[in-house]
Amino acid sequence: MARVLTPRAEDFPRWYQDVIAKAELADNGPVRGTMVIRPTAYAIWERMQADMDARIKATGAENAYFPLFIPESYLHREAQHVEGFSPELAVVTHGGGKQLAEPVVVRPTSETVIGEFMAKWVDSYRDLPLLLNQWANVVRWEMRPRIFLRTSEFLWQEGHTAHATEQDAKDYTLRIHHQVYEKHMRDLLAIPVVPGRKTDRERFAGATSTYTLEGMMGDGKALQMGTSHELGQNFARAFDIQYSSAAGVREYAWTTSWGSSTRMLGGLIMCHGDDNGLRLPPLVAPTQALVMVVKETDGSITAAAKGLVDDLAAAGVRVKLDDRVDTPFGRRAVDAELKGVPLRIEVGPRDLAAGNVTLARRIDGSKTPLPIGGVVTAVTEALVADQQGLYDEALARREASTVEVKTLDEAIEASQTGWAKLPWSAVGVDGEAKANESAITVRCLFREDGSAPAAQDEPNLTAILGRSY
Repeated sequence: MARVLTPRAEDFPRWYQDVIAKAELADNGPVRGTMVIRPTAYAIWERMQADMDARIKATGAENAYFPLFIPESYLHREAQHVEGFSPELAVVTHGGGKQLAEPVVVRPTSETVIGEFMAKWVDSYRDLPLLLNQWANVVRWEMRPRIFLRTSEFLWQEGHTAHATEQDAKDYTLRIHHQVYEKHMRDLLAIPVVPGRKTDRERFAGATSTYTLEGMMGDGKALQMGTSHELGQNFARAFDIQYSSAAGVREYAWTTSWGSSTRMLGGLIMCHGDDNGLRLPPLVAPTQALVMVVKETDGSITAAAKGLVDDLAAAGVRVKLDDRVDTPFGRRAVDAELKGVPLRIEVGPRDLAAGNVTLARRIDGSKTPLPIGGVVTAVTEALVADQQGLYDEALARREASTVEVKTLDEAIEASQTGWAKLPWSAVGVDGEAKANESAITVRCLFREDGSAPAAQDEPNLTAILGRSY
């Protein structure tokens, strides 16, 4: 195959940009830091969105929508929150040709505006828990943009909830963390993620606890794939979210927030892609199988291909027909590989004369002749195997690139090419600051059993350190 992408080993960032361009995933928008998501990538996002939305609703949350514009004064009510977002804010000062009486902020996240309405909607303990989610765009002015990973505007879901007790808020935060995010990333995206707690230095502005899911990319760097936050009563006090308890006492609610974004598309590219382009997990691929007419003679090849498309569609496979015989077959095959189509069924005169077709698998690169009557079974089995195969490959790479060390200096060295795993007690707050000087961060903390700790000062915690996107 002719080289169309920069090899990953030669220049991973350039390879990433090449994949986005050549696979027709996105373009830079007209304003610096913005992006145009093209149909191929948006179709992937729609499948991710549908899966995530179903999981969120299964936890009891309901979808709503809140305004894009937020009064600037709302953000100032929660001091830590505004301090954390100030450098990233886009502020509107004029509208309708006139200066606004109060500037408005283009939402960087919606804790403040949703908190304002929670205060209106919550009066009694009977109104709790209030479980809300919205699918929206947000704006965080990005100084070093990179498509999908860091853009000034991106798409996401953000959940916001209010609870009667601290324990209920914690339980729900962790439920989202595991039952929604972790399962989505592992089961649909085939990305092995490490769940854990962010250090106090890394937690979300205004939160009391932040839980994260960290994925290792193909170059050994970490990507924060999604986060879930306990907000304590910080926002409830700032926005006066109170309720009357069963005893008739006015109490402040306990709130949470949680979000995941189109950054996961970047993670999908960087975790699974190879030097030929995307490799999409079959469950998230918009087209799982592409039936390709290699060459036409008398119309019989196309007729056979259409029959295969009908059979596969009836079996529940997302399938398309490529009968563009006026375009060279090699070019079409390269395009399918670039876009990560998991399976190709190649139908040509020579094979068809023998009653066969060729099954080409994107994940392992194999090509196998098949009897035309066995295509449906072979395709459905291959899709299941390739979904698991991608996960297993990514997990093996992560394990091979994670080094267990004992000291901070060893961790900093190991983090140049992958992740370091060591006792948190060997790092500590001072060590974390030292690591940051080398552009290395503590990605997460977890207990011996893999669960997330309630605080960073718990004994016997393990830390993962690495470079990150």
